[in-house]
Amino acid sequence: MEHLVSSWCNDRSLPESYILPLEDRPGMLPLGKNIPVVDLGAHDQTDILQQILEASQEFGMFQVINHGVPSNLIDEAMGVFKEFHALSAEDKAIETSKDPDKSCYMYTSSHNYATEKFHFWRDGLLHHCNPLEKYIQFWPDKPPKYREVVAIYTAELRKVGFRILEFIAQGLGLNPDHFSSELGENQVLLVNHYPPCPDPSLTLGLCKHRDPLVINILLQSDVYGLEVFKDEEWIGVEPIPNAFVVTLGVLMQIISNGKLKGAEHRVVTNSNLARTTASFALHPLYETLIEPAKALVDASNPALCKSFSFKDFMIKYRAAASYGTAFEELLSGTPD
Repeated sequence: MEHLVSSWCNDRSLPESYILPLEDRPGMLPLGKNIPVVDLGAHDQTDILQQILEASQEFGMFQVINHGVPSNLIDEAMGVFKEFHALSAEDKAIETSKDPDKSCYMYTSSHNYATEKFHFWRDGLLHHCNPLEKYIQFWPDKPPKYREVVAIYTAELRKVGFRILEFIAQGLGLNPDHFSSELGENQVLLVNHYPPCPDPSLTLGLCKHRDPLVINILLQSDVYGLEVFKDEEWIGVEPIPNAFVVTLGVLMQIISNGKLKGAEHRVVTNSNLARTTASFALHPLYETLIEPAKALVDASNPALCKSFSFKDFMIKYRAAASYGTAFEELLSGTPD
């Protein structure tokens, strides 16, 4: 745990290994633009579907409000996430090393910390959520209410996720339950923490990447940090109280046969404020076959990539240093 940014960031200037090449640095912050906001509480379901579809085609990302998750639960969840990241490095190590199969663990920068050329300014707590009865025993015991609060919170996020996936399936002309079985049953929570950074102009919390998942539901804090890449420019995702940011991943782009967009995004840092976020990701089961939906493939619309298991995809994604690899390059050699 000695590598965790939060363990040493107050004691020194930005280390050289965190200083990115000029072309990868954040540059000027985006001004005056935002991503679409969809009101899931609106009465016109057809209009909701259309808004989600348009945002998924244009940005691969949108915010949702009036989603049904109680605001007090959101506040409680963010509270325990921040409390966890405020623990000592020793406590974090104890709380995330209970499962020999590593269903709950911490890491810093990326999964490629030992081999990556440059590091990123973040620590992450990751744990599996489904089935709850299998994995909750390995979740942190500290802070004391972590398991209780996060179990309720992730159950609510699961409902929101599958509701959004139903809208997307219908918008694509697929059965509403297309994503409700193997394609979304591997659910993972990633709680990222970005401490105050000595020089945000030189580094990033996360560099430009697409997520290796179907969709991700992000709870932002009230501190700005998330940006999405569209039309060769970065657009800031302004925090909205109690909203969730929905991001489409690489796998949604594949399943939709290119009709929807896996969002390219990054995270910038802040010199004065820490930022804590929670990503609830819906992944396929590891042996699930990933391929364009058959209903979206015909003579006029050939499949844009080969079929492969999610397990094979993840091995290739991580081996390719993932965050710096173009989507097209990543898939070009994926096994059948």
